[in-house]
Amino acid sequence: MTTRTAGPVRVRGNDYRILEPLLDGFTPRLTVSVVVPAYGGQDKLDLVLAGLAGQTYPAELTEVIVVDNGSTPPLRLPEVRPGRTRLIVCAEPGRAVARNAGLAEATGDVIHWLDSDVVLTPGAIEAHMRWHHAAPYLVVTGYIRFTEAELPAELPDDLEKHFEPAEPHAWIVDLVERTDGLTDNPQRPFSLHVGGATSVSARLVEAAGPMDDDLILGQDTEMGYRLGQAGAVFVPEPRARAYHLGPTMRMRDKAPIDRVSHAFVADRIPSYRWLRGHPGRQWKVPFVTAVVDGTAGYDAVRATVDALLAGTVPDLSVLVVGPWDTLERDRRAPLKDPDLELVLVHGHYLHEGRVRLAATESVDPAVPFVLRLPAGWVPGEDSVARLLDLARDEGLGLVDVLLAESPEGVVTARLERVSAFARARIVAGPDDDLDDLDDVVDAVSGVSWVEGESYGFGTEVTPPLGRRGAYRARTEAQAEAARLAKEAERLRAQVAKWREEAGRWRKSAVELRREVGTLRRQLAAANRVQQSLRTVVSTTMRRALRKRLRN
Repeated sequence: MTTRTAGPVRVRGNDYRILEPLLDGFTPRLTVSVVVPAYGGQDKLDLVLAGLAGQTYPAELTEVIVVDNGSTPPLRLPEVRPGRTRLIVCAEPGRAVARNAGLAEATGDVIHWLDSDVVLTPGAIEAHMRWHHAAPYLVVTGYIRFTEAELPAELPDDLEKHFEPAEPHAWIVDLVERTDGLTDNPQRPFSLHVGGATSVSARLVEAAGPMDDDLILGQDTEMGYRLGQAGAVFVPEPRARAYHLGPTMRMRDKAPIDRVSHAFVADRIPSYRWLRGHPGRQWKVPFVTAVVDGTAGYDAVRATVDALLAGTVPDLSVLVVGPWDTLERDRRAPLKDPDLELVLVHGHYLHEGRVRLAATESVDPAVPFVLRLPAGWVPGEDSVARLLDLARDEGLGLVDVLLAESPEGVVTARLERVSAFARARIVAGPDDDLDDLDDVVDAVSGVSWVEGESYGFGTEVTPPLGRRGAYRARTEAQAEAARLAKEAERLRAQVAKWREEAGRWRKSAVELRREVGTLRRQLAAANRVQQSLRTVVSTTMRRALRKRLRN
């Protein structure tokens, strides 16, 4: 019996609570590069560097890279600063460009983004680095408080005394609280990646790539998304505290900033589903990419691809894999062309915007989900949407779809969460098969099997409804809904009329009961009078009779 050699700790989803950063007996060994982009604000930068000089994490394991982003006058390094501090110049404007310039110079095992107006408390970097010693795939964000206190000439020993009262980073606090510290299957944990005071494993940055300097705003969030796609676990660390010197631009102008940011990040962050409500738009990064073998024959490939394109998930692309670069069309005898099936597939989808023909499987790592579907199998209109809902609701890394079973084996489709497989590659041990990571994915995210038939998969080709047909069906449904609403309104009016009529009848009944009661009382009184008269008459008659008999 062989013993499995363990790899890094396998965090499931974003539940980092399995990790145990050492609080006592901590021996630092990882290096950290603090990247500080700056544009003007020398007085604030001096305080930031003084705060870095007072950190408890070992100075010999810390380097600071200040990036002057074209300040006038140029920035300088103050006397109070960490020993390993460098100042570089990046004349091209833009915070993302400046950060990338600092990143290119960084040598640390961990990259710590820090804004030039954020002062760290003395133990902040150490609090970050304890987590990074526990696992090599973390993104750790500290807690920033926004102060409007007057800037001191020198950094005070008691930061809290000088900078309080201050406001918390409200939306981060809210995000953390409503997701149980980001452990309760949050849909967008990457939102925690903010450039003000966040540290990232350099290995993750290398896998995800630098910041997108084409973005005007939202670079932090977009990079956080790609870090999540690369397998990151996001950790909020309340012991890593910092003070932002003054309010942020977002606090002052949230609505216009969101307007600008959303216009660009919608193309790059598929998880922002509310920004992708248009039914016919195509996006730079689709929500799901389906991979289909283009060599399986024209009819089989077309049946599968057309069904995918006609489904209820428009935010989808299809990658058809085949030797397209080797095709040489026989123009004299096309029907005898040995590559006719490939030629037909190639010609049929060459100009379809949502289909890409590629010689090898190359899916954009920013795509959240990959669906691998055998050619010839036809998903129903809502099949892909239902699989995506299952994976999202249960936080699954893999959904296996059983399509067919025979003595020769089983035929399956697979919906893979890209971030789960990226995490699996990071935590896989030496004994794990990197070509078959399903067991590791099960450990870090979960795997589920479903029957293809119950999810609408089959081999029968059903003509797609089409946009015109869908429009007609929708307008007919809307007309029917309007008719039913009108009928319901008529019935409600009728019910109201009946209720009013019933009210009148109830009122009449009450009045009648009162009249009957009065009549009953009058009748009883009449009966009593009649009885009295009878008694009087009877008495009188008896007296008269006795008198007559005496005479």
